[in-house]
Amino acid sequence: MNHTKQDGKIFTTPPQSYWITSTPQTDYPTLKEDVKVDVVIVGGGMVGITVASLLKKEGLTVTVVEADRILQGTTGHTTAKLTSQHGLTYDKLKSQHGNERAKQYAEANETAIHFVANTIKEKQIDCDFSWQPAYIYTQSDQYVKKIVQELEAASSLGIKASYLEETPLPFPVKAAIRFDDQAQFHPRKFLLALAKEIPGEGSHIFEMSPVVDVKDGNTYTVITRNGGKITAEKMIVASHYPFYDIPGLYFARLYVHRSYVLAGKIKETFPGGMYINAESPARSLRSLPTENGELVMFIGDHHKAGQGEDTMNHYEHLREFAQQIYTLEDIPYRWSTQDCMPLDHVPYVGQITSFKPNAYVATGFRKWGMTNSIASSMIIRDLIIKGESPWAPVYDPSRFTPMASAKNFIVENLDVVGELYAGKISPVPDDVEVKIGEGKIVEIDGHRSGAYRDEKGTLHLVDTTCTHLGCELHWNAAENSWDCPCHGSRYSYNGDVLEGPTTKPLKKLTIHQH
Repeated sequence: MNHTKQDGKIFTTPPQSYWITSTPQTDYPTLKEDVKVDVVIVGGGMVGITVASLLKKEGLTVTVVEADRILQGTTGHTTAKLTSQHGLTYDKLKSQHGNERAKQYAEANETAIHFVANTIKEKQIDCDFSWQPAYIYTQSDQYVKKIVQELEAASSLGIKASYLEETPLPFPVKAAIRFDDQAQFHPRKFLLALAKEIPGEGSHIFEMSPVVDVKDGNTYTVITRNGGKITAEKMIVASHYPFYDIPGLYFARLYVHRSYVLAGKIKETFPGGMYINAESPARSLRSLPTENGELVMFIGDHHKAGQGEDTMNHYEHLREFAQQIYTLEDIPYRWSTQDCMPLDHVPYVGQITSFKPNAYVATGFRKWGMTNSIASSMIIRDLIIKGESPWAPVYDPSRFTPMASAKNFIVENLDVVGELYAGKISPVPDDVEVKIGEGKIVEIDGHRSGAYRDEKGTLHLVDTTCTHLGCELHWNAAENSWDCPCHGSRYSYNGDVLEGPTTKPLKKLTIHQH
């Protein structure tokens, strides 16, 4: 087990996700030849695996191509709440998108919960599934009215919700809502079972096969770094942040948040249920059954990717929160995750643009990817098989929502411009004094560079200009990575791609001796 010091400010081992460490690693082949299928799916996360499973069931041949191992990205670092309770969402949806589209969103996410439950039952998948109520609460007087409005909106859309003035948690609240018939589960156990059924009968999963280019015309040809090609009539971009984003200008319509998770052992008994507060800073809780007993997940402290304070502080804030309400005995696991945030609070799911009818996208899940991933997979399946989906209008990537989007569009894109400009002119130290385990910006031969010294004392130097659209990267001490403050691309300390939208590694540098 991965232990931490409880009395100091130092975690003694690196972050690791329980979902990944508690399941076997996959070993699907690398793409080295040319393949032809009906549908190519770029990205082996929850959307990629689910939609591939659904389309294969419809008789189509599919290929899932993944840059790393499947289900190890956002899906492997989720909080795994299978809920239609998405914060203060439904009152906002009704006012910004109208009643009909808000109802589509509610139905899509409620249906997703039952799809997972029914699939688990049908395929007899052991994935720690349990029905749990989901609560949103506030400890602030100013949010009580918003809680009441949210209850009215959710109830009007057919969601089973009730108003409370207390929750099972051991602290007082001003108001709360409970959604019934919600659930939690182990996402990798569920999805690995689906993945096993995809290869065969003309369908494939390929791992360690980063996509570097897409040729489009009458068909799509997806080209990987290993030289293999996949040709298909239809393409689905399910790579979390769309790497193929220029046609739909997704880089201008998404921003990226990073959040943190501690999975701790507490002395007390956790009351069950899933919880999130309405105000900031965000705080969320749920139980985590493990082979070594029950843990509690403490979640939150989000910030824009690449723009947080010293990233280790976010884990500290969560530990302080946990210790305020429970006797925290150990923290066996901790990890962080990245979420794509849409400008108008609804994911972009459907045709990537109106003039590319055979290319589809699913992105912008806004921290609620478990149900939205399932709903997206069902929407895209229906669009491909039937040409329509009852939930497609609210998720349509080509929708125009000026009232909901305009302010966020200006704010977020000014922020990107600010980061782009600030990064180019920020001062850098002119030495390369880097301690073991430290990463920082230094000046090498007159150029801004990123330096990290590993445990063996080896210095790793990279060009800190993001290979996506040229923003300057920031060091993330909690994860030992270089993170982009503009669109969320992440790189290892030696420049390898950890997370998109970028597809190219950083340039490695050397010091020239004079």
